Formats: sequence, structure tokens, C-alpha cells
Amino acid sequence: MKQSKLFTKTRKEAPSDETSKNAQLLIRAGYIHKEMAGVYDLLPLGSKVVENIKEIVRQEMNAIGGQEFIMSSLQSKDVWTATKRWDDDVVDVWFKSTLNAGGEVGFGWSHEEPITEMMKSHLSSYKDLPAYVYQFQNKFRNELRAKAGMMRGREFIMKDMYSFSLDAEHHEDFYQKTIQAYQRCYDRLGIGNDTFITFAGGGAFTEFSHEFQTICDTGEDEIYINREKGIAINDEVYNDDTLKKLGVTAGELEKVTTAEVGNIFNFGTQKCADMNLLVTSEEGKQIPVYLGSYGIGITRVMGVIVENLADDKGIVWPEEIAPFTIHLLTFGNNENIFREAESLYHDLENAGIEVLFDDRDLGPGQKLNDADLMGMPYRIVVSEKSAEKGGVEITKRATGDVEFVDPARLIAYFTEG
Repeated sequence: MKQSKLFTKTRKEAPSDETSKNAQLLIRAGYIHKEMAGVYDLLPLGSKVVENIKEIVRQEMNAIGGQEFIMSSLQSKDVWTATKRWDDDVVDVWFKSTLNAGGEVGFGWSHEEPITEMMKSHLSSYKDLPAYVYQFQNKFRNELRAKAGMMRGREFIMKDMYSFSLDAEHHEDFYQKTIQAYQRCYDRLGIGNDTFITFAGGGAFTEFSHEFQTICDTGEDEIYINREKGIAINDEVYNDDTLKKLGVTAGELEKVTTAEVGNIFNFGTQKCADMNLLVTSEEGKQIPVYLGSYGIGITRVMGVIVENLADDKGIVWPEEIAPFTIHLLTFGNNENIFREAESLYHDLENAGIEVLFDDRDLGPGQKLNDADLMGMPYRIVVSEKSAEKGGVEITKRATGDVEFVDPARLIAYFTEG
């Protein structure tokens, strides 16, 4: 991509009504556009980041047997009435509307009930189990507070997976595999060291759940952690009974501020029993299915990564999710230097390395500032000055380390390590 063709532009200031660091930086760097509080459009750069996050999650969900599908965001009142979760006193984040043809419809905040209803058409025997399905989809939640940018939206992208298992043993086995897959996701996303699986309340889902909480100064949660034992407890369930159950004492725990980046819920057989999702067992009996629900907030993760990894110059993307690996800059009016930069741009692209080429007619200061703000993992400068020092200048965005590389070795530098 040549930057002169990118329709989004960087800006010096974020909107005056935007208080969160992640949204301020993402707006200034041209990744998102703010529609209203809690609602953001993904611009081309932002869309690429989200697709890269989704691909990491997709690979890990497929690796444990998940199959990708997509359900409707419009949801039937009848399906949710069966479990009493249509009631606003039980679930207080519904967006609902009245159909012109009559009746009410909800805009999906979650999908346990619709997927369980759908599975009645696909699961009838123990031979049909297990079944693991997941989707990436926009969710809608009528949040009272939406001031944390991408970290708390009224519309956001979630990966939600659902497991249907024959018995408690098979369900628990998959539940633990999902925990491990989630940790691999967060490791690859660059926040694994600060992310803890956390014992928490189930809210509108179940009595208890497990959350994945990332230490983040601007997060909305508080948890108690024991780093050595890998134990974390959400403030909402922090009490003597919980401490006893987990085998820790208050003196062993450190209180930290966090942002929730994922959660998993064990519904047991209750949800399927309530909705009459029964299968025939090997003994010929009708039995309810074990249900698990597993969510990762894709756009929320994007916001947390920006909050945690950005520096005073701008965004710092981990390499696996950056929209481009390289930000290629050239300075000055020397036509030979510009042609060399353009040649390198094509060589890198042909080698399968994604490059954003700043070919704009701007001064070095603005180009360097934009590169820092936009946060690509590597910045390459082609200039007369870099040529005098032995080649092209390569700067690692995360560390600031600089080295000069012969242009003839540039492809090998990025492909051979």
C-alpha cells in the first residue's frame, strides 16, 4: 500500500469528547472513526488489525476442534423467554425493537439460547456429540457507560464459541483445552504475560465463570493475583469462602487493575434442559446436553493492546497483528533515492512482506512522527544519509533499536531472521 493512496489520514488531535487513550491513538493514527459514544467504524488499517487478531483466534479455535459458522444478529423473543433472559431485570443490556409485522426482536448480545435452539435440528443422538462451533460477529449491548473506547462498546466484535458435550467428563476436557487455547491466543497477541485466568461471578450467564483479565491501568475491574501460583480472583467474588476453595490467603494476593479480554462459562445441563435440547443416550434414554460458552472480545483486545503497549510517541503493534510489517519512508528530492525506495517496496511486496510505503511529498519530521504514531513493527528509511552509513536504516518500533542493512540483503533480513 502506498500511503498517498490510503484514504485515511493521521491527525494531531483526537475528538474533544474522547477520553480513552486507546481510542484517541487509534483515531489519530487513522485506524477507527467514532460514530458516537461506544460505537466506532473500522477504517482500512483498523480492519486489517482486527482481521489479524481474528486469524490468530481462528487458528487456535480450529486447533481444538472448533468449526466456524455465523448466526443472525436478530434474535427471537420466544427463544430467550424460555430461559427468562428476555426480561430486562435479568439481562439489562438488551437492544430491542418492534417488527412492522408485529412482535418483538432483540439484537444479539450473546447467543447461548439461539445456538441451543438451532442445535435441536442437528443433535439427536449421543453419536452426534461432541459439537464445537464458533463465530466472529458484531454484538450489541446497551451499556450505561461507554467511555473506554474500544474496551467497552455498545457495538463490538466478539468471538463466541459453544460446546455441546455428552457428559461432564467430556465437557471438562474441552473446557480445559479452551483455557489453554485462550492463553496461546493472548501470548501471540503480545499480552500473555499480563493476562490471568480469573475466578469470577457469572452475571447473567451462570453463578460462576472464569474470566481472562489483563493488567491494565485504565481497566474497569480489580482482581487479586498470586503470580507464582497463577491464581487470580475477581473482586466481585473475593471472600473467605473463595480463598479457602482456591487454597490461598489474603496475604498472598496482590490487588491490580485489569481489563477483561475473555470469559468462559459452564452451563452444565441446565440450559439444554430448560430449552429441551435432549439426545438419546447409548442406553436409549433422553438426556440433556452439557453446554459451554467461550468468548473473546476481538475489538476489546485491540483496545487493550494499544493501552498496554503504546508509548509516548504512539501505537506499538505486535508483529502478528500489525496491518503492515514495515513502514517504508524516503526523504529528500533525490530521484535516485526515491526510485531505490520504490524498487525495495516492490521487492518486499513480491516476497510476501506487507509494506506501507510513505511516498507522500512531506518533510522528514512529519513522516517520522506519523510512522511512530501508526506503530508498524519496523520502520525503514531510505535516504542519502542512510546510504552514506551503509544502506537503509531499520528501526524496531518496540525497542528503538537501529541498524543499517545493505539493500541487497533486505529480503533475507526479514525472511531468514
